[in-house]
Amino acid sequence: MSATQILSVLVFAGAYVLIATERVHRVAAALGGAALMLALRLTDGETAFHSLDAGVDWNVVFLLLGMMIIVGVIKQTGLFEYLAIAAAKRARGKPFAVLAMFVVITAGASAALDNVTTVLLIAPVTFLVCDRLGLNPIPFLIAEVLASNIGGTATLIGDPPNIIIASRGGLSFNDFLVHLAPFIVVLMVAFVVVCRWLFRDAFHYDEDRVAEVMALSEREAIRDRRLLWQSLGVLALVLAGFVLHGVVDVEPSVVALLGAGLLVLISEVTTEEALADVEWETLVFFMGLFVMVGALVKTGVIDTVSAALAGAVGGDPLLAVMALLAGSAVLSAVVDNIPYVATMSPIVAELVAAQGNTPQSDSLWWSLALGADLGGNATAVGASANVVVLGLAARNGTPISFWQFTRYGIVVAGLSILLAAPYLWLRYFVLA
Repeated sequence: MSATQILSVLVFAGAYVLIATERVHRVAAALGGAALMLALRLTDGETAFHSLDAGVDWNVVFLLLGMMIIVGVIKQTGLFEYLAIAAAKRARGKPFAVLAMFVVITAGASAALDNVTTVLLIAPVTFLVCDRLGLNPIPFLIAEVLASNIGGTATLIGDPPNIIIASRGGLSFNDFLVHLAPFIVVLMVAFVVVCRWLFRDAFHYDEDRVAEVMALSEREAIRDRRLLWQSLGVLALVLAGFVLHGVVDVEPSVVALLGAGLLVLISEVTTEEALADVEWETLVFFMGLFVMVGALVKTGVIDTVSAALAGAVGGDPLLAVMALLAGSAVLSAVVDNIPYVATMSPIVAELVAAQGNTPQSDSLWWSLALGADLGGNATAVGASANVVVLGLAARNGTPISFWQFTRYGIVVAGLSILLAAPYLWLRYFVLA
């Protein structure tokens, strides 16, 4: 590795340690790391703010901003209280039943939408359910964000890396459904079972609190019916825009911003009220993180690691699939999986072309998708949805530490990869 590559790795590692140990606020660590990358000329302003491959991903930032505004307006209608009471009553107030219901809903929604939008919508309901039942919301939030990353793996639009993979590999929406969705269904069943053990300390509840919730009328929670219908109408348009963005050729970030602007325009909500629930700290943290990871891309660190991985597997298809799965999982737990997949996909395309158009060579794409998407569950900064939930939890007064998340996430990520390996082997090498 060159001197600039070593220096960029040292800066990134230093910032990562500060984030993991929480010696300083994660926003300060990310911004400090980004500032050092710029000051040491490991990246530059043009790259950091304008490069599609090595700069701030403004699509992610503005997607989050638009959805935060929409969710903030919906919050004023009382809809989340309605859903919280209805969900608690449907589950008869039993914590594990509530958690299982929420993780299945989250996974399903993340397959149809992007996983960040899903956790933005489910988190407010979770806070309210846990508050009503006197439960700690942290285990529920962690389980939901892990489910969102699992569910998002199933479709082309569920997780941003899948869009990159589809574009480079010439894969369709149906290809993802056929090759990944069946495994994700099995993985979700295993995840729900594991949740019973993983979060076992969270399932103690107060029968008196449950009785109080069962006596509530969810309809009384709605405070502004006119705003509710306006919000639901706009949200429906936004969700349709997400699903059809490839057809209408409009980025999800643009759809979210248009929806936010339309909702503020047609409702009586003030600008101050609309912006009150925006997680500015989370958005700034993402910007700093993108700049740091972008410096790793610009100096060639990620490219070097990816090329070394490709060179190590040689011409052995099975070894290539397993190495790619494991390597992608590890790297996606540390750096954002979007620039990693953007860098790795051309190398995978070369490997696929070199091995010929066979089920074994095509499985490299599914190995990359599974490793990058599921590996993001391992740490608190491994996926965008993880960072968003940590920000929401801190704002709600129930902060989740880096290691508190990671000690659960690394178990789920490890289990996911262990199950993905035999799935890839059986489907593409034994049964092909």
